[in-house]
Amino acid sequence: MFDRPESGERAVLVHLSLRSGQEDLLELKELAKSAGTDPVYVVTGSRKSPDPKYFVGKGKLEELKGVIETYAADIVLFNHPLSPSQERNLEGALGVRVVDRNGLILDIFAQRAQTFEGKLQVELAQLQHLSTRLVRGWTHLERQKGGIGLRGPGETQLETDRRLLGLRIKQIQRRLEKVDKQRHQGRSKRKKAEIPSVSLVGYTNAGKSTLFNKLTGADIYVADQLFATLDPTLRNCQLPNSTEIVLADTVGFIRHLPHELVAAFKSTLQEASEADLLLHVIDANAEDRDETINQVNQVLEDIEADEIRQLEIFNKIDLLGEISPKIDRDDTGNPIRVWLSAETGEGVELLYQALAEIFSNTKVKRRCYLQPDQGDIRAKLSAYANIIDEQIDDLGACELVIEIDAKHLGLLRTVETAEIP
Repeated sequence: MFDRPESGERAVLVHLSLRSGQEDLLELKELAKSAGTDPVYVVTGSRKSPDPKYFVGKGKLEELKGVIETYAADIVLFNHPLSPSQERNLEGALGVRVVDRNGLILDIFAQRAQTFEGKLQVELAQLQHLSTRLVRGWTHLERQKGGIGLRGPGETQLETDRRLLGLRIKQIQRRLEKVDKQRHQGRSKRKKAEIPSVSLVGYTNAGKSTLFNKLTGADIYVADQLFATLDPTLRNCQLPNSTEIVLADTVGFIRHLPHELVAAFKSTLQEASEADLLLHVIDANAEDRDETINQVNQVLEDIEADEIRQLEIFNKIDLLGEISPKIDRDDTGNPIRVWLSAETGEGVELLYQALAEIFSNTKVKRRCYLQPDQGDIRAKLSAYANIIDEQIDDLGACELVIEIDAKHLGLLRTVETAEIP
C-alpha cells in the first residue's frame, strides 16, 4: 500500500537551510539509516523560501540529476515536507522515487509496528498521507474519455480510489476507537485502584527503553537507532516505600513529528496525556540537548500533556565523565531532575528514591483559585482530589479548598494556590 524502500537502497539526501527554519542534517542521516537505506551523498544548499515547483532551484535540480547518475542512486530523501505536486514534479524530473521527511518517518513506523493496534495506527497515518498524493505514479488514474461510445460510467478511477480510501480510513478509525475504549477502561481501573501511572517520554534514542528495562526487568527491544520501539509497553513496578506504580514506555518524539502520526497515535500518546507523572528522559551527552528538550515539550503541548508533572531524567552520564549520579531539587526540596546512566545502572537507585518521594501517600490541603477558563482543571480535581469547599463569584472564578495526594500536585502547576496549615 505504501512504497517502502528495501534494505540497501542507495539514497541521496537533500538538506536545505531555509530562513523559516530547518531540520537537523544528522537526524536525517539517522532516519535514512533507520529506514534501511544506504546514504551515498548529501546535497546541501540554502534558500530564502522553497521553489513552488521543485522545492529546490533549477541549479540544485541539475546538481541532483548529476549526483543520482554518478552514484546510481535509487531514491532521493528530502529533509523537508514536500507538497504532492512538488513530489510529483521532482520524480518526473529526476526519474527516481522521491520521499519527503514525513513519508520517511511513516516508512520507519511501518517497519517498527508489531501489535495489531500499532499496525492500524500506521496504516491510518499512511492513508491520510497518501490521500493527498493519489495521482503520483498511478498510471490508471486517467480522466474520463469523451466521444461516442467512450463516455465513462459516471465515476473516474481517481474518484473511485478516493472513495475507497475514505471508506478504509473510516473503518480503521472505528477499530481504533474500540481499542481506545479498551485502553481507557484499563486506565480507569488503575485509577480506581489508586495505582499511579508513570509514562516515559523523550526524544527518540534518548534511552527510554533501556531505562524501562532497568526499572521493570522487562526485555523490550533496544537498539541505537531512531524509533527502535514503537508500540507502548506497560509494566508494574514497586518502589522502595512499597508503592506500586505502572510504567509506560511510549514512542520517541522527534522534531516536527508529522501531524498524521500525532493524530493516528492519539490512543497510544494518551498514556502520556493521562499519566500522573512524566519521566522526561534526556540524552545528557547530546550536543543539542536543550533543543530536544524543547521539541519534546512542544509535542507534549500538542497532545495536551504539558500540564502533567515532569521529572527530568538526564541519562547517559557515563558518556560525560565528570558527572556523578545525583538528584536536583527545587526550592521546596521536591525532586525535579535525576542524573543517571540506564546503561550502567549508576543512579537508578536515586530515581527509585525520587519516585518514592513523589508518590508518598501524604495528603496536603490547598486553597486553589481557578479562572473561568480553567474548567478542565476543575474536572480533573473532581477525579483526583477531595473538594472540601467551593465558592464561585459572579464572574465565574472559583475558589476551592481541596485535600489532594502529594503525587497529584502536578495538576496545580498552572493554578494559583495557597497552603493551608
